[in-house]
Amino acid sequence: GLIFLKHISNAFEAKRAALLAEDALAAEDPDEYLAENVFWVPKEARWSYLQANAKQSTIGKLIDDAMLAIEAHNPGLKGVLPKDYNRPALDKVMLGELIDLISGIALGETDDKAKDLLGRVYEYFLGGFAGSEGKRGGEFYTPRSVVRVLVEMLEPYKGRVYDPCCGSGGMFVQSEKFVQEHGGRIGDIAIYGQESNYTTWRLAKMNLAVRGIDAEIKWNNEGSFHKDELKDLRFDYVLANPPFNTSDWGGERLREDARWQYGAPPVGNANYAWLQHILWHLAPNGTAGVVLANGSMSSMQSGEGEIRRAMLEADVVDCMIALPGQLFYSTQIPACLWFLARNKRNGGFRDRCGQVLFIDARKLGHLVDRTRRELSDEDVARIARTYHAWRGEPDAGYYEDVPGFCKSTILEVIQGHNYVLTPGRYVGAAADDEDSTPFLERYAPLREKLEEQFAEASRLAGVIRGKLDGAIPGDSANPPAGEAKEP
Repeated sequence: GLIFLKHISNAFEAKRAALLAEDALAAEDPDEYLAENVFWVPKEARWSYLQANAKQSTIGKLIDDAMLAIEAHNPGLKGVLPKDYNRPALDKVMLGELIDLISGIALGETDDKAKDLLGRVYEYFLGGFAGSEGKRGGEFYTPRSVVRVLVEMLEPYKGRVYDPCCGSGGMFVQSEKFVQEHGGRIGDIAIYGQESNYTTWRLAKMNLAVRGIDAEIKWNNEGSFHKDELKDLRFDYVLANPPFNTSDWGGERLREDARWQYGAPPVGNANYAWLQHILWHLAPNGTAGVVLANGSMSSMQSGEGEIRRAMLEADVVDCMIALPGQLFYSTQIPACLWFLARNKRNGGFRDRCGQVLFIDARKLGHLVDRTRRELSDEDVARIARTYHAWRGEPDAGYYEDVPGFCKSTILEVIQGHNYVLTPGRYVGAAADDEDSTPFLERYAPLREKLEEQFAEASRLAGVIRGKLDGAIPGDSANPPAGEAKEP
């Protein structure tokens, strides 16, 4: 909340100084600020006023009053800002010291540099909070390196961007960064999202405001499945990190929902509900990147295998990526990325119909502490470059399969693997690590193959036994009808 307050005060003061240089009356007109996507900040809410009173015992109440005043003058922030700084348990001396500390952030920097620094500080606190919250933290924060893979793969230069479970808005922040870094115009993308957790929705609104990002973020406590606030809109890009393997999503009330074009998802797991909700919202040439648990690539439970088969035969799966472990704050469950495409004949790229790219990125990344791994900039670039070359982007270079890392596979081969989409099944092993695949990952397909061979052996034994019975009428093990075996 304080970082947000500092940011909007900085933006307001910069705009106010520019207006004062031209027209003193305009500097007191809130509409002049709103026209530039700058929040109007009343005097009692400006950072300079709070900093001047930081040592007062009433500083907690002054901050709460500042938050209320900002909401009153900016309807888009109504109900968003925290207003609990005057609670008795909060040490007011430390609160004043925190204000002094924040006052020094980006001191003397240009407006753009200060805005970027404050945004980074906000992201740092979000990441730290997610780490301290453990599993709950993962509900609102997707690690930056994972978000970067999604964004760099999809390249959202222009169009509508959507996240149906947007958390604190990290997908949107990274999308805007991508546009800026590649020389695009921020106004060329429009951002939409929905979130079911009220506190998380507030975090997202503040996160985007700190970055100066205009977005339409909806909230209701029923969520995107049961009360889709954007049901009539279609999007050019969808980026999402839904909760893994959610069992209490209320699927029993949505058995006949129109979104389930590839089959009704199981009541006990929302993974395929998310995939189909996202496909429903894709524009005719839209693409999506979705983070899911590894089990989504191979599960045969409760009809998930049939849904996956239908999606593959409809040719909406473009690329599958297996991620390294320990990337997430919230879970040790291995994760993967699904990339979906409505039109694989898309004129901007080569015709990829009937093909899927598999990337095994499990060996990438580095440990940043004892429990958590990150993908480096080079890792992200390698993954994205492979995908771009494969789909035939101009200047992306020539694609070729790399044993142990990537493989372009046709649908007929995937059919032979019973529509399982685990990249390790297709990319093979690198020349120098034939035996490095973890035993459990090698065991599952071997066990499956062995069971198939057992079943086939049993069937053949039955056929042979039947032929022997027919060829030897007097066989004592199978006496003719009407005769009994001797005791």
